[in-house]
Amino acid sequence: MTGFAARCGVHDDAREASAARVLRLAEAGALEQVRIVWCDLHGVTRGKAVTRRALASALREGIGMVSTLMLKDSADRTAFRVFEPGGTAALPGFGFANNLVLVPDPESFRQLPWCERTGWMQAQPWFQDATPVPLDTRRVLQAALARLAAHGLRMQCGLEVEFHIYRVREPGPQLDPAQAAWPGQPPELALVHPGYNLLAEGWQDMADEPLRIVQRTCEALGLPLTSLEIELGPSQVEAVFAATDALTAADTMVLFRSAVRQALQRAGFHASFTCRPPFPNIMSSGWHLHQSLLHEDGRPAFMREAPAPGSTAGDAQHTLSELGAQFLAGLLAHARGMAVFCTPTANGFGRFRPNALAPQAVLWGRDNRGAMLRVIGGCSDPATRIENRIGEPAANPYLYFAAQVHAGLDGVARGLVPPHATDAPYGAGAPMLPTSLGEALQALAGDDALVQAFGGPFCDYFSRIKQAEHLRFEEAQDKDDFMRREYFSRI
Repeated sequence: MTGFAARCGVHDDAREASAARVLRLAEAGALEQVRIVWCDLHGVTRGKAVTRRALASALREGIGMVSTLMLKDSADRTAFRVFEPGGTAALPGFGFANNLVLVPDPESFRQLPWCERTGWMQAQPWFQDATPVPLDTRRVLQAALARLAAHGLRMQCGLEVEFHIYRVREPGPQLDPAQAAWPGQPPELALVHPGYNLLAEGWQDMADEPLRIVQRTCEALGLPLTSLEIELGPSQVEAVFAATDALTAADTMVLFRSAVRQALQRAGFHASFTCRPPFPNIMSSGWHLHQSLLHEDGRPAFMREAPAPGSTAGDAQHTLSELGAQFLAGLLAHARGMAVFCTPTANGFGRFRPNALAPQAVLWGRDNRGAMLRVIGGCSDPATRIENRIGEPAANPYLYFAAQVHAGLDGVARGLVPPHATDAPYGAGAPMLPTSLGEALQALAGDDALVQAFGGPFCDYFSRIKQAEHLRFEEAQDKDDFMRREYFSRI
């Protein structure tokens, strides 16, 4: 196969074989259309559905995508003045709503279990001269992992994702043409379980219908789901996934969120990955990221055989290898700067409060769920890892993971030593996490090492878009309504 994909340097014998398998399915009548999907800055999937007739061309040549899709804030408003002279001067390759090209990866092909004869492929954007678009967040993670590989290391990630599922009572204003707005209201909803009975089997049975849909959807798509659990809040649940390499884990999160929202919507449910739904008496949802490093030969890089001489249980090297302790220290050193990549919405910062199983300060602890970083495992345990608890489930996973890599590697490069483990995660004295989107953006701007690692142009681009969101939130007279429309109805 020749064409644009070959010019981009991504087409080889393996891609040819994968593309041929997809085309055979289409020719056999198993597919009427294939969705070619890309993950935007906000972690939302966008794309086009190509017909069977157009599939071969899409695999060979890619499909066009308006470049402004990469310039949208969370309300789908373009944050750059693309039709003014110089409006995209800081963004080489962008201008006047020009076209980019989405090149699909046939290896990512899946058939959607909730949508008849419909396939799905992941794609990434390219400029029309066949050069990659560096602002694409998946490429940001790929660059971070390449940096890790240059140190002879690779990352493993396991996902614990809390979210909410509601039963739709009436579409209400969401589908009423007289009430259409930008963005619009969510539907009228009812709970699937009443909450405040953590892991209650009775509540699990009450929520069995939507949870079965989540399970069957994940299994049909090949996602490594291991458990579904009833969380503390009303209608709140949690999905846990087995650890995989970091890029696969990030791709899993993107597909999981999009797939379960669509599959549940068809069955009359509304799933939301918003941290704090706009109702009284809710519990915030977090996304806890379990991470570890492996050496090139597969040996766990965070594990140590025995405690460091003279160490106590509160010392990082009592549990972690020297490299693991330095990586932990890097995560702490850049906690405030990375926060906006882990919690990127105005809604998510309401979660950082005391005694709520959520972090409030820049601290680590041994198996301590109140600390920002929880070290799990012990000597000779290959599953020894660091759990970062500052993420919200709406985060873009590529940026969340890349922030861990860059922060941790800076700790390794500088040989940082973490402080003693906390046994008072909500006590006084430790640096506090940002309490707003605006403060988090300022913290990123002040973190020179993190900005350099991500690249100044990317951080400027990211901050410009998130600042537009922050300013609209600050100007909103009814902030609950802002979050109801902007986040809860769409994420």
